[in-house]
Amino acid sequence: MSQIKGHTDTEVLLQLCLKGKQTAQLEVYNRYYKAMYNTAYRIVKNSAEAEDVMQESFLNAFTKLQTFKGDVTFGSWLKRIVINNSIYHYRKQQKNMEVGLDDILYKVEDNDEVVSNHGTTELKAQKVMETMKRLKDNYRISLTLHLIEGYDYEEVSTIMDISYANCRTTISRAKESLRKKMINA
Repeated sequence: MSQIKGHTDTEVLLQLCLKGKQTAQLEVYNRYYKAMYNTAYRIVKNSAEAEDVMQESFLNAFTKLQTFKGDVTFGSWLKRIVINNSIYHYRKQQKNMEVGLDDILYKVEDNDEVVSNHGTTELKAQKVMETMKRLKDNYRISLTLHLIEGYDYEEVSTIMDISYANCRTTISRAKESLRKKMINA
C-alpha cells in the first residue's frame, strides 16, 4: 500500500489498476464506493440491492477499464455504469415483483442519520427525499438523475431511453407532482 499512498492522482491509480495491482483497485474502490452506493440506492431503493449493484459496477469498471478513454472523469464514467446497472436491476426487480409499488413506498425505512444543527434545512431536504419516494417510478428516476445526480435533459433521455421532448415533459410533470405532494404532505 505504501507504493500507492504517495499517488493521489487518479490517472496513476488507473494505470496501476490496468496492470492488475489489487492495492490500486482497493484505493479506487475506497475513493468512490460511498458515492456510487448512494447513487445506486436512490434508484433501486433497497440497501442490499444497491450494494449488489455497486459491487457489480466496480467489477464491470475494472474489467473494462481499458475502454475508459478519459473523455470524462473516471468518477463520471463509473457513475454512468452504476446508473445503468441500477436502472437495469430496478426494472428487473419490478418485473419479478407481485406487490404493488405503492405498498413498498410506504414501508417504514430505518434512518440512522442524526439531524444536524442545520435543523430546518435538513428536515426540508429529508421531506423532499421522502416525498420523492412516493412519485411514479419514471418521475422519481428522472428527477433523481436530473436534480440530484446533475445530468442534463439529453443525458437523462439517453439513460432512460426516451426522447428529449419526452424527457423534458416527464421532468416538468415530475416537478409539478412533487410540488403538489409536498403541499399536501
